[in-house]
Amino acid sequence: MKRSKTLKLAIMSATALTLTACDNPEEVAVFENVAQCVKQDGFGMEDCEANMKKAQAEHIRVAPKYTSAADCEADFGPEQCETAPQKTQNGGSVFMPLMMGYMMGNMLSGGSRTATQPLYRSKDDPKNFRTGDNKKVAGKTGLSKVPGSVAKAPTTKTSTMRRGGFGAAAPRVASRSYGG
Repeated sequence: MKRSKTLKLAIMSATALTLTACDNPEEVAVFENVAQCVKQDGFGMEDCEANMKKAQAEHIRVAPKYTSAADCEADFGPEQCETAPQKTQNGGSVFMPLMMGYMMGNMLSGGSRTATQPLYRSKDDPKNFRTGDNKKVAGKTGLSKVPGSVAKAPTTKTSTMRRGGFGAAAPRVASRSYGG
């Protein structure tokens, strides 16, 4: 076999292994608030509060953003959105869903690679928690197993949506992009 074919096969194998590793199940803890976290065996008040604060800081960075409250509520439901701290380029308000909970790594599993992050519930799927990237996490609080790709930190949204996106059937606007 030629060297170039061998190299291509080696690269493809390494890529496949990397993708498979991302989807290895990861044990996570999902909570709506600090009190629920503290009630779970193995989680102390200090860890629960610290992870909630991390999730709240990430919420501002990774939550889906909308140019109108009506568009946000179309995806998340009435009174389920808030005004984001940042403004549009024109100085107008930006809207994002309320944070409904947070996900953190399972402290009992000997150190987790799970990113602490905010969780949301969409109008179309109110029983399940979802990440800022709209990945389904769990339908209940407490310990759960999720694919490793869900446990990663969500990407940063660098623009707002005019309509659609988070579980909605409406088409996405081309101006939406992700930054790193």
